[in-house]
Amino acid sequence: MKVIRRINHNAALALDGQGREVVVLGKGIGFPQVPYQLDDLSKISRTFYDLDPRYVDMIASLPQSMLLASADIVEQAEINLDGELNPNVTLTLADHLNFAVQRLKKGLVFQAPLACDVAQLYPREYELGQLALDIVQDYAGVRLPDEEIVNIAMHLITAEVENSDLHAVMQMIQIQSDVDRIIEQELGVRLDRKNFQYSRFSMHLRYLVQRFTSGEQLPASLGDFLADLAAQYPQVYRCALRIAGYFEEAWQWKCSQDELLYLMLHINRLCEKQG
Repeated sequence: MKVIRRINHNAALALDGQGREVVVLGKGIGFPQVPYQLDDLSKISRTFYDLDPRYVDMIASLPQSMLLASADIVEQAEINLDGELNPNVTLTLADHLNFAVQRLKKGLVFQAPLACDVAQLYPREYELGQLALDIVQDYAGVRLPDEEIVNIAMHLITAEVENSDLHAVMQMIQIQSDVDRIIEQELGVRLDRKNFQYSRFSMHLRYLVQRFTSGEQLPASLGDFLADLAAQYPQVYRCALRIAGYFEEAWQWKCSQDELLYLMLHINRLCEKQG
C-alpha cells in the first residue's frame, strides 16, 4: 500500500493494491514523509473507501477516539440493518459525536422532541443509538445523555436512504407527531408510545402514507360500513375526519371511504388499550 498524503499523524490517504484511494487510520501512519510504501499492514487500524473528498480533511480535526467509536457504530449498524450505509456517515457521525461531547462538557443538553416517533418508526436504528452511547463511553470515557440516541439514529437513517428519500423520512416523523397530537386532543387520551398497540398503529399509518405518496388506493370494499361505525363510535369518527382533513390541508392527500374506515378501526383499537 502506498501512502500518498498525510492527513495528520494518525491518518493518511493511500492507494491500495488495486490503485483505489483509501483513507487509513493507524498510530503514526501519517508521520513519515510522503509518499512512502507501507508494507506492514498491521499498522492500519481502520480503512475507509469511497469517501467524499470534501469530508476527508475533516479527519484532521477529529479525535482518534471519536473516529474509532463512529467506525464501530457504523460497522454494527451495517450488520444489524443488513445493508451498506453511505460511506461518509462515519465522518459525519464522528463530527457530531465530538461536538456532542464538547456540549456536554459545557453542561449543554438539548431535548429530543421527536424521540418517541423515531423509536416507533425506526426501532432498529433507535436501538443502535442506545448501543452507540456504550461504544462512545468505551472509547472516549464520556457518557453522552440519552437525548443523543435520536440524533445518532437520525444519522444512521439518513445514511440508509438515498438523498432524495431523506425528505420522506422527515415527512413521516412529522406526520406521526401531528397525528398523535390530534388523537390525544380529540379523544382526551395520553398515548403510550412504548406498547405494541401503538407500534401497530404506527405501522398502519406508515403504510397509509406510502399509499398516498405512491398514488395507490385500498380496493373499495368496506366503505358501506362507515356510517354504521361512525354512529357507534362518534368521537373516533370525528377524530378520523380531523386526521383526514389534516392530510388534505397539509399534504394534499384525500382519504377514501375505505381508508377512513380503516383509520377509524385502528384508532379505536389503539385507544381501547390506552384506557
